[in-house]
Amino acid sequence: MSIEAGSKLQGKVSGITNFGAFVDLPGGKTGLVHISEVADRYVKDINEVLSVGDEVTVKVLQVEPDGKIGLSIRKAVDKPRPKAPRGKRFNREHREPSFEDKITRFLKDSEDRLSTIKRQTESKRGGRGARRG
Repeated sequence: MSIEAGSKLQGKVSGITNFGAFVDLPGGKTGLVHISEVADRYVKDINEVLSVGDEVTVKVLQVEPDGKIGLSIRKAVDKPRPKAPRGKRFNREHREPSFEDKITRFLKDSEDRLSTIKRQTESKRGGRGARRG
């Protein structure tokens, strides 16, 4: 059986280190699951999540020319995709604004702020202490 990037396989944890876990794969190959690829949450101690002998489903991330196999447990789990709004419930006003819309709004807000600052500084000129006699 050929091991290719993107394929999902069943394996057995054969060793644990402080940086990840080694998993025995079909065909007598061994791959490494880095500690960052064990779970969707932060894992400080891999022993809290895995132990030697555990059966796990892994996704092959990469197969390097020297034979090293990078694996992921968290990417092997299929997550349901969020449903897109359908029908009348979808309101075009609540869509994500485009880049042009964001720039236009930024420019308008900037001009409003600049005009407010100019008015405030002009009103302060000639105010208190302007006359000395």
